Amino acid sequence: MLTQGNSILPISCCDPFNPSYHMAVKRASSFSQTNGVPSQMTVVVPCYVCISRRRVGGSCDITGGRIQSLKARVNSSDELLRHFDVCVCLFVCVSASHPLTRLMSSLQAVLVDMEEGVVNEILQGPLRELFDSTQLITDVSGSGNNWAVGHWTYGSAYREQIVDQLRRAAEHCDCLQCFFLIHSMGGGTGSGLGTCVLKLLEEEFPEVCRIVTSVYPSAEDDVVTSPYNSVLAMRELTEHADCVLPVENQSLVDIVNKIKHMSHSGKPGSVIKKDSAIISGQGGVSGAEKPFDAMNNIVANLLLNITSSARFEGSLNMDLNEIAMNLVPFPRLHYLVPSLTPLYTLADVNIPTRRLDQMFTDAFSKDHQLIRADPKHSLYLACALMVRGNVQVSDLRRNIERLKPMLPFVSWNQEGWKTGLCSVPPVGHSHSLLALANNTCVKPTFMELRDHFTKLYRKKAHMHHYLHVDGMEQACFTEAISSLSSLIEEYSQLDATKDRLMPDAARLNIAT
Repeated sequence: MLTQGNSILPISCCDPFNPSYHMAVKRASSFSQTNGVPSQMTVVVPCYVCISRRRVGGSCDITGGRIQSLKARVNSSDELLRHFDVCVCLFVCVSASHPLTRLMSSLQAVLVDMEEGVVNEILQGPLRELFDSTQLITDVSGSGNNWAVGHWTYGSAYREQIVDQLRRAAEHCDCLQCFFLIHSMGGGTGSGLGTCVLKLLEEEFPEVCRIVTSVYPSAEDDVVTSPYNSVLAMRELTEHADCVLPVENQSLVDIVNKIKHMSHSGKPGSVIKKDSAIISGQGGVSGAEKPFDAMNNIVANLLLNITSSARFEGSLNMDLNEIAMNLVPFPRLHYLVPSLTPLYTLADVNIPTRRLDQMFTDAFSKDHQLIRADPKHSLYLACALMVRGNVQVSDLRRNIERLKPMLPFVSWNQEGWKTGLCSVPPVGHSHSLLALANNTCVKPTFMELRDHFTKLYRKKAHMHHYLHVDGMEQACFTEAISSLSSLIEEYSQLDATKDRLMPDAARLNIAT
């Protein structure tokens, strides 16, 4: 995902079969003809690297489809006409020689999957007109749940093609600000080829921030070799990413179950509109929800909230490159735990409205984290709060001061808060909050991953599948587990300072 300027070209594609899409197109054309198009526009180029298995942890291009659909609903919502994102006008031709409903150019995205099935779903759906065939890089056989095949075999075979597509996407930006890479950790393509693309981004665009959303497998994952794949990928993420937003499949399952419980609790306001499900590849058209759509929607909502300041106006907007600058005090400790409130999976869902103060409290609750963690009982290095809706700066400051005594920060960064305010809330909600916490609570997840890796590696189980791949050596395993152990140790050293935290000395009152 590439961003530039002060506004954003929506990552979402507008559904040609949705009446609201045509309304959006008409408004975009009218706005651009009346007010003109800003001289410097933002282009978002999502770079989806996906494995072939059809779930959140294995189908990040389907997650990308969720982003497209949800953004289209935001930009074309009747409730948000006064906040219409003018950059959507770049999706359509507004010249006299072309019909308004014809796309000016294809969606700026690069989708990579070494199996054709998932990408073919997109090509057969309403989103197909927004993608040029050169943007979709596929193979037939897949990586077979083997990091080495994805990283070395397919990475070498498709290197030039991937770099070419990334360069073409970057050429559409006047001021390239950030890449988003979405991939999974448990399989072969997401972990192997995904981290290969990450290194390519660093080589080709060394000055551009790289933010990675990594979906970690659950403990009950049915890929036997997922511990190998995840640990091998972890080394690349630690060395080559600027920020990593870890998401766990099991945490997503727990959140979806919690939302279902809330929606059937019978409380006032707990209403989900009939046929409101946004199904993958349908761009907002009502229909039966497919498996894992709810989980994919949560990840999509995470990314929508991160980019909201670039797409809409606000009194305190936050650029994407400010995330790493303010939240990553040490280069290797760049794993930011995301949490969302309110929790919802559908664009039209009406979960009971949360009071503003309660929303801030929920953001630090373990039930709202996208990994299984409790940040309040761990140490904060820094934290970002990205708020959407009619929220004032005074409300933000008041809640930070209220929560400070309950949240242990490192002694040398007690004021380590980064805040952003976007005036446009998600559709169907009065306000929302995304928190990104650089917190030592990620350590248990990494330790569990190391334990699963060690059980296999101690017996050298399945290693021959990896060592038969050209370019793969046993040293890759030892270096990967050493890197992960070193990362865990760095978090442990910080955790050890928690008990020694002393309250700040009272400020001197200077008489006047």
